[in-house]
Amino acid sequence: MSQTLYKTPFSRAYWRDALTDFKKPRTLVFSALMVAACVALSYAKSIPIMGNIRVTWGFLARALCALVGGPVNALVFGFVEDTVSYFMNPDGGYNPFYIFTTMLGVFTYALFLYRAQVTVTRIFLAKLLTNIQNVFLQSLGAYLWYSSKGYWVLVGERAIKNAIMLPVQTVMLVALFAALLPILHRMDFLPDQAGRLRLWKKPEWSKGAQEKERTPWEE
Repeated sequence: MSQTLYKTPFSRAYWRDALTDFKKPRTLVFSALMVAACVALSYAKSIPIMGNIRVTWGFLARALCALVGGPVNALVFGFVEDTVSYFMNPDGGYNPFYIFTTMLGVFTYALFLYRAQVTVTRIFLAKLLTNIQNVFLQSLGAYLWYSSKGYWVLVGERAIKNAIMLPVQTVMLVALFAALLPILHRMDFLPDQAGRLRLWKKPEWSKGAQEKERTPWEE
């Protein structure tokens, strides 16, 4: 599958391709499947880390949808997924602020992963930024709607939680992408160059080297 890869999302062509991919029926079908996956994963048992800190599973489906569908699709997907997930498995009062945080999180995954050579570094940076968003924005949502605690108290609690979860969630995403990137490529969801997970992006000067030693990630 021949598609253009982009080093950054800061180009008109990138957003034109993102809008084109959003309109494709196969993208909409894949997004619907990821919404269903998020709902199903919300019923799965979470992973205890320590105390009341637990890792849930929905971020895996969100990241996959962002990878395939791109940033335009991510905004629509985030809105639909958060709304459907709540009404299928309500937990506490309905907080519309969380729709915004979900949309922003999926959008962030897309900026790092869509039409890009997927590397462990990119996955880590995407997860780091989404966790930072969770610390400040979800704390704000909880402060405005539910909590009697001060905003900065909530930020501190969430900062500890997200710092602990970051390496665990990164490893989970790396394992998922290592397994599914070749499959998604064979299904023509990904460009040829994005069909395998790489440890890091190969330097430009080394692309022509014929005898360069390769790691298993770069095969």
